Amino acid sequence: MGRSLAWRITAFAAALVLLSLTVLGCGGEGGGGGGGGDEAPTVPATNPATARFDLTVGDLVPLTGDLSPFGPPGRKAADLAVEQARDALEEADVDGVQVNVRHADTETNPQAAVAAARRLLAADATCLAGAWAAAETIPTAQSVAAPQQTPLISPASTSAQITTLEDEGFVFRTAPSDNLQGETLADIVEQELGGADKTMSVAGRNDAYGQGLANSFRRAWEAKGGRLTGSPVLYDPEQPSYDSEAERIVADNPDGYVIVDFPDTYARMGAALARAESFDAGKLFVTDGLAGEELPENIPGEALEGARGTRPGTPEEGDVPRAFDRLYSQSDLPPKARQTFDAQNFDATMLCFLAAVAAGSKEGEAIQGRMRDVSAPPGRAVSFEDLGDAVKALRDGQDIDYQGASGAIDLDGQGDPTAATYEVFEYGPDRRFSVTRQVEARQGQGATESSPESGGDDSGDGGSEEEAEGGI
Repeated sequence: MGRSLAWRITAFAAALVLLSLTVLGCGGEGGGGGGGGDEAPTVPATNPATARFDLTVGDLVPLTGDLSPFGPPGRKAADLAVEQARDALEEADVDGVQVNVRHADTETNPQAAVAAARRLLAADATCLAGAWAAAETIPTAQSVAAPQQTPLISPASTSAQITTLEDEGFVFRTAPSDNLQGETLADIVEQELGGADKTMSVAGRNDAYGQGLANSFRRAWEAKGGRLTGSPVLYDPEQPSYDSEAERIVADNPDGYVIVDFPDTYARMGAALARAESFDAGKLFVTDGLAGEELPENIPGEALEGARGTRPGTPEEGDVPRAFDRLYSQSDLPPKARQTFDAQNFDATMLCFLAAVAAGSKEGEAIQGRMRDVSAPPGRAVSFEDLGDAVKALRDGQDIDYQGASGAIDLDGQGDPTAATYEVFEYGPDRRFSVTRQVEARQGQGATESSPESGGDDSGDGGSEEEAEGGI
């Protein structure tokens, strides 16, 4: 009798184990690629055609701090993306799916960015567009996005460190890596100075953006056979003045200078350079962090006029970039003027939406699992202009290849775009900003001319970029 009872208890326990294993096996199908490793996905499969969910996209924008000129246009672009998404859901006759956006100011500050991301997640955001500065994006990725399994898509952080970041596959960007911009800038300097047999002085703010882009240019310039005055001059963005750093930048009268900075910091550095007798702004090359018409008035004209540079941009040719420019300029939302990385933030917000529709879920892991599917070949090429058709296709289980307002996205295995359009710009008298031409760049292939020289004011159609922290 005792032996029979023991046998029945053992058999019952074994049955429970078998049942548990069966349930776990069923629950592991479908859903979205997790954060690395060989663990089975934990998001259950969902039918996109019948899915019902309310998606909140969290928009991390720099409304104050060093990158504040970029924040309001970026916020507007995110709002426009959500408006287009809502129209597409209505056009596709989708019931039960809604999309909203919540904005939070990162203050161009790492601690503030992390806190802003946490507030957005607490307000039910499950996909983040932002942050902008690499110094914000990296800690936000490590402290919030990866641990919370929430996709984060930066429209402006171009630091090469992000490519190899331990982020469990949850960090993406619609702006190209600084490795690509460094190569492109080296090509432009060679073209503008009439050869690579020149000596350059390189400097930048001492953070992920400044270090990364300064060193990327240095490597590309030396690979061309160009010379440097020494190691890059890296300076603390919090210093009150930069007289000694300015003297090091202009020492030995180089053929040109490359300076990677943000507007507020460069107001102080520019003042120090203007005091240096041998400084000539006509020999200065800068990057996207110092691009645009809205730079602070306290940057001295003699530290800016004649400078040239590169910034991520949107293609001038093509229906989609022109359509986005019309959408932006005709909207009643403020501000009216475009700015670098606005199109990239539009695309970041749109990718959150499209990946959620493809997954049939608002959950972060499910969205992450479909991000590359909707952003790259194969699949039907679609843009925001035929977004209703894209929604229908995704709900029918079809594949799409989103063509962004900032150009083709085509995310690689590290979540980086593999090609980019760059604008070559200059500052004329009275700090007049103009884009002179565009170039197309692809990793390892250099920059090639993509459009004839325009030479005009950039206020009308210029302005999506990559990393505003410089490619910020």
